[in-house]
Amino acid sequence: MSSAPVDQLDRRMTAVERREAILDTASAVFGERGYFGATTDQIARAAGISQPYVVRMFGSKEALFLAVIERAKASLLQSFRAALADWRAEGPADGDPCDALGPAYLELLRERGVHTSLMQSFMQGSDPAIGRAARDGFLEIWAFLRDEAGISPEAARGFLADGMLINVLAGLEMPRDAASRPAAAELLAATLGDKAALLPGA
Repeated sequence: MSSAPVDQLDRRMTAVERREAILDTASAVFGERGYFGATTDQIARAAGISQPYVVRMFGSKEALFLAVIERAKASLLQSFRAALADWRAEGPADGDPCDALGPAYLELLRERGVHTSLMQSFMQGSDPAIGRAARDGFLEIWAFLRDEAGISPEAARGFLADGMLINVLAGLEMPRDAASRPAAAELLAATLGDKAALLPGA
């Protein structure tokens, strides 16, 4: 985003566009630095706007983080629902929905910070507001897998476990070591194949 003053940005963008631009930047910053490591000033500077403007729009860092993880969860479920609808329209009746949902999850790596900001929220379980939102979101994803996708509890558990591994690899920026450490290259290939190139650090 441009580093133009806020009043110039205001004339070019709607309130919704400004909010989305801030959330996009905040997602990347929170995903990289964590909830406690990130500041609203860092997010504002990365977005090219003033820190007071971020606070005026969201009220607090906690409220901004909650908006980031809600947006990430919504983006995840939207991608899953679209992939599931396409799979049901085109796939065999006895196929495995995970065959469609897995690639959709990987494609979300193209959106900065979706996976890593969700991981950051999962580590805040003891926080009254963030922990509650993270648990609610995780269970909403579980309910989607069970109720909408019709996946068994065992298959849903396995799908979530694979997703958490992908999140860990994204948070570690594991591709940084792929060229120099055979174990890193092997792990990336076994988990992601050619999609490893979508991870941070690639």
